[in-house]
Amino acid sequence: MIYRQLGTARLEVSPLCLGTMNFGRHATAEDSFEIMDAALDAGINYFDTANSYSVPGRPGISESIIGQWFAQGGGRREKTVLATKLFESTDPWPNYGGLSALNIRRAADASLARLGVDHIDILQMHHIDRLAQWDEIWEAFEVLRAQGKILYTGSSNFAGWHLAVAQNAASSRGFRGLISEQSMYNLAERTVELEVLPAAEFLGIGVVAYSPLAGGLLAGGTVDAAGRRTGPEFAARLAAHQPQLSATEDLAAQLGATIPQLALAWLLTRPAVVAPIVGPRTVEQLQSLLPAATLLLDSAVLAELDSIWPGPGGAAPEAYAW
Repeated sequence: MIYRQLGTARLEVSPLCLGTMNFGRHATAEDSFEIMDAALDAGINYFDTANSYSVPGRPGISESIIGQWFAQGGGRREKTVLATKLFESTDPWPNYGGLSALNIRRAADASLARLGVDHIDILQMHHIDRLAQWDEIWEAFEVLRAQGKILYTGSSNFAGWHLAVAQNAASSRGFRGLISEQSMYNLAERTVELEVLPAAEFLGIGVVAYSPLAGGLLAGGTVDAAGRRTGPEFAARLAAHQPQLSATEDLAAQLGATIPQLALAWLLTRPAVVAPIVGPRTVEQLQSLLPAATLLLDSAVLAELDSIWPGPGGAAPEAYAW
């Protein structure tokens, strides 16, 4: 496994990030333990979760399962770069969501308790809060860092201009600001190429791509009754993209790879992208994706993928103006 720096931070993470949204939903605690053990054995050291990854009656179940796994010892916590997220409301009462100083402190402490750790490596804002001032947001994160509860901060679902404003506000306070941004990015959804990727590259923010297989569209095979790839809506998406999927499957076969492996490997060639997030429900699914980390794509393959799955035309404003 060849590790990468996350943005400008001197933090080494694996080129595949283990997403844990399925833990407690589609994977039992025992299955989740096996997935995390297999990930570490394969060299994946970067785990991502969120306080909103829950099921009815079990808030923060993903974080709790990770905490139970850490409690087994064996260097599990020490080997893991742990990232979690806050923003979504965890209670109908006021101030249990968003990016107020109160909720940032409250959510961080609750995540620490569920995870059973003394610090979070990367605490991420799950969404932008248009009602919160950056001075309030950054002061709250500064306090958490001074208390030793977090090491780094990240964002998710930010626009390019949000990244710029956030970093400018952090710089004015003498604070590091963001080291990572999680954005939806895959062959079928390339909007972030317009402004998010150029902004992140310029600002030294590492991009972590979620939904790298487009909600199962690029997962290959047929509809899976145990997961999200069910129902008429997905079947319609599959039918609409069938020519592209067939061409991609042929290209992947020429490389001795699968569509998911090719889709992940393509993301690893993109500017500012450090790692895609993979969210397996079984150890077998995880193992089937591992070859993507070492699959090398030459310029001819990249050009063919651009032809099959055209992007927005480059970075803004050149993509749509002059």
